[in-house]
Amino acid sequence: MLLDTHVFLWAISDPGRLSARAVETIQDSANEVLVSIASAWEIAIKVGIGKFVMPVPLAPYLQRQLVKHRIGVLPIQLSHLATLEKLPLHHRDPFDRLLVAQCLEENATLITVDSQLQLYPVNIIR
Repeated sequence: MLLDTHVFLWAISDPGRLSARAVETIQDSANEVLVSIASAWEIAIKVGIGKFVMPVPLAPYLQRQLVKHRIGVLPIQLSHLATLEKLPLHHRDPFDRLLVAQCLEENATLITVDSQLQLYPVNIIR
């Protein structure tokens, strides 16, 4: 299971914003739950431009939350970029497009509320 950036943030801070199915999937210990390093990068960019405020330094906070919620980190591989290169431009957000490519390449399900991502041939839990 790969968490979209907003789903990751809600899962660690406000799970009530997620569907019951998403919460159950994330909390099911039988599932490997991952967040892409691209999502951490996106959060860092948004913190840097003031779009997202953190009361504590970002990196140690994310590390603690990953451990607390047993979420792994999916690195970006060259194979992900090869898949990304072939994706049609249904969605213009580069971070979301990379998450789709990672899901396709890793045969992972994406947990997101972004309905535009359903235009890609990726398994989605909303």
